[in-house]
Amino acid sequence: MSWKQSNTHLSILRDAEAGKYGVIAAIAYNIEHILGLVQAAETARSPLIIQFFPWAIEATDGLLIRTAADAAKRASVPISIHLDHAQSEKIIKQAAELPFDSIMVDMSHYEKDINLKKTQELVRYCNERQKATEAEPGRIEGGEDGVMDTAGLEACMTTAEEVNDFVDTGVDVLAPAFGNVHGEYGPQGPHLDFERFQNIRSQADGRVRLALHGTNGFEPELMKHCVAAGVSKINVNRLVLDDYYDHLHANVDKMSHTQLIEEGIQKVADLTVKWMEISGSAGKA
Repeated sequence: MSWKQSNTHLSILRDAEAGKYGVIAAIAYNIEHILGLVQAAETARSPLIIQFFPWAIEATDGLLIRTAADAAKRASVPISIHLDHAQSEKIIKQAAELPFDSIMVDMSHYEKDINLKKTQELVRYCNERQKATEAEPGRIEGGEDGVMDTAGLEACMTTAEEVNDFVDTGVDVLAPAFGNVHGEYGPQGPHLDFERFQNIRSQADGRVRLALHGTNGFEPELMKHCVAAGVSKINVNRLVLDDYYDHLHANVDKMSHTQLIEEGIQKVADLTVKWMEISGSAGKA
């Protein structure tokens, strides 16, 4: 059996695509988030992807990643650990020595030819260390914590032709740009080009899995539409963390620190279970 067949991240996404459901890939910033996400996966009997921005490697010297990997190993449902938006060769090589199952090689801040060349080289580097990979064809606007804001760069929607170029790099997962943005949507809310997405999916033809980035503020119906369209990896940030932050801000001076932590974990768990149900992954593990 090749490492790609046994890689937890890839087997989670293969099952999701075959079962026509989406898997929540949630950003964690601290141990409460990790514990809440794992609790949600156990409660919902759902697969899960726990994601980190490169910030977590630098700020905690990899400790947060090792903690998440330990929690994933102890869980009774499949959980993978993924690095989101690794935008430099240095951080990717650092990450390849940590217990990640998958690394996003995000060279989308370069022009297309350089993006492809660097992606191919770094995908090979990650694969040699048995890490699955993700890349961004096109350029998704906006920035998040520790992720370069591409607002100054021309956003470009992914074309069907680009899909072949990226598949040729050996990448496992593609995060196409089809009207989705990182960070916050304007007052009009998201306007996704599903026709473009279908063309991308047809071109991908099962050779790679497809990831949805930029879901802040999504309504359940839009999420269900994305899953029905063929997305298998669903990146979420505030969608599963909003209740945690509301609770933290409202109660920071009203209860003991330990109670604040415990209730915060539960807030993450409850909201994540809700989105696992919406995405169709509940009961699939």
